[in-house]
Formats: sequence, C-alpha cells, structure tokens
Amino acid sequence: MATPKNNKRRYNPLLDEWVIVAENRVNRPWQGAVGTKPEPKKSDDGKPKENPIAPGGQRANGNMTPEYTSTYVFDNDFPSFTDFGATGQNLQNSNEDGLFKEEEVRGTCRVICYHPDSEKTLATMTKEEALGVVKVWTDQYKELEPKWKWVQIFENRGAAVGCSNLHPHGQLWASNFLPTLAAKKDETQRQYFEKTGKVMLVEYLQLELAKKDRIVVSNQHWTVLVPFWAFWPFETMLLPNRHVTRFTEISEEEKLSLAEILQELIVKYDNIFECYFPYSMGWLGAPSGDRLKEENKHWQLHASFHPPLLRSATVPKYQAGYEVFAEKQRDITPEFAAAHIRQQPTVHYTFK
Repeated sequence: MATPKNNKRRYNPLLDEWVIVAENRVNRPWQGAVGTKPEPKKSDDGKPKENPIAPGGQRANGNMTPEYTSTYVFDNDFPSFTDFGATGQNLQNSNEDGLFKEEEVRGTCRVICYHPDSEKTLATMTKEEALGVVKVWTDQYKELEPKWKWVQIFENRGAAVGCSNLHPHGQLWASNFLPTLAAKKDETQRQYFEKTGKVMLVEYLQLELAKKDRIVVSNQHWTVLVPFWAFWPFETMLLPNRHVTRFTEISEEEKLSLAEILQELIVKYDNIFECYFPYSMGWLGAPSGDRLKEENKHWQLHASFHPPLLRSATVPKYQAGYEVFAEKQRDITPEFAAAHIRQQPTVHYTFK
C-alpha cells in the first residue's frame, strides 16, 4: 500500500500567485453536470447550418458578411470598446480613500474569421491556410500597435468556454489602457529582469527544455509546454525559442513554423477525447502605443491555451468554491498532462 502524501502548491511567477496541485482528487466520484460532446452543428439533413459570419451570412445587426475566400476581418457588431472621441462623460471621481475610481475606456474590437468553411478549424485547415491566420494576426497587430496601449488577440473555441458562434474565428480587442492581467505580467517580468538581468520566460524555457518532462512539442522556432504552475487541466504555453517581445518581430520563417506547431498542438488536443477540444487562447507581448518608446526587453511573447475539459469530452473543470474565494487548484499534475498531450497522434481523428 502506497504511503499517503500531502498535496502541494506551486508558485506562478508570472501572476505572483499559487496553485494547489491535488492529484488525489481526480478519481473522486462525479455526479455533476455533463455537457454534450463538442462537434460542429449540423442541420437535420446532415449539412452544416448556415452561419452569420460565414460568407454570405446575415449578422444580427442586418449586415451581410461578404463572400470571402480566405481570412476575413471585420469590426465587432457588439464591441466592448469603442472610439467615439471625447464624449464629455461625467465620470465618478475617486474620493480621498480611493474607493470609487472610474475611467473612460476607448478602443476597437474586431472579429478575425480564419476560413470560409464553418466546419474547418486550425487543426483541419491546410498548412497554407493556417499560415494565413498567423499573417492576419501579425498584420492586425502591426496596424493597431501605434495607437493602442494593449492589443489582445484571442480565440474562444467551443461553447464550453462561452463561444457564441462555432465558425472558425478569433477576436482582437485593442484598448487605451493596460488590462489587469497584462499589467501584472508586465510588473512581474520587469521585477525579475531588474533582479536577475535575465528575461523570465526565456530563462524558464531553457530550464524546461533541459528537464523535458513538461515539453509537449517543439520545432526550430517554437516550443509548447505545460507550465509548472498550470491551473487548467491541459493548459499549455507556446513560446518562441529566441527572445521576442512582440508579434512585429517574428520573421517569415517563424510565421510558417508557428502555423505548423499550432496545428500540431490543436490536433493533439482534439485527439485526447476525439472531439473539437474547447479552449480559450490568448497572445501576450510587450505593451504598445506610448510604450513603444520605452524599453520593454523584460517581456517575452507567448500564447496561453486554457482548455476546460478534464475527465472526458463531456465533463469540464469548473472553477468554483475554494478556487473562486481562496486559491486556484488543479487535479492532475502538469507532468501527467504534458505526457498525455504529447503521446497523442499527429493525424487528426477525423482523418483516420
């Protein structure tokens, strides 16, 4: 009989927080909610349903989506950020205790359609089509970085992470302020650089490459790993193999190898439970706008994938209870998660 062991906490230096690793909880009985297997929606005749952001679709505001044939970018019909100029709003001022602070936010929100076919994903596109998505990301970033302090490129894939439309697409929100999590990563990376003279995530990647047990996949220019401090069950981080602060620094060769490793990762994700694996993915790099004039070499560009599925295609992890009110907790070890993703086939299950 194995000797009982206490669980552990792991420190996340990027967010200056701890995560409990309670691997003994993964086998507890489950009688909670069970969702449906994530797959493309089809109509009764077995054909894909018409989609408002697919070519020729009519969106909720009456706008028609053009007959695009590759990628397509348009302004979000229901944006969180707008840029109406000076509006003269009477904003709540802070009192002397600083308990009532409010500020106007400005920016732009865009939708990035990856492909005209609603049944395609980054995993099932051709390499050239996936490269087209990477190029749109870099082009959009280059266009918006002079004006906005933060350009957030992200993708919500699947209903389990709140995606309201299953057509292959991501989003871009650019703002005149540095969001909370971005500000925290800016602070922690700067502090680490000032203390050690090293770039935190560049140093971290070298240590992970030496250890190998949390590496998922790697190529000449990029590496995917499960962070030592990962919170979501099959969370991963995608890092360039050299020091890169922003999208605008990526070479053409690196864009191609980025498209390749993205496809390899998402294929492996889908193969875990043979479903369209839901996730939230976001890119983070050095702030832009007026920060372009400042030194930001403490930053390292990276993408994070946060997939909620844990036990099966129909049972996700829920962030609740202790995790909401006290501290984050995960059930499987990051090392187990990395090995499980790594061992998945490189051919998508729908192509077998």
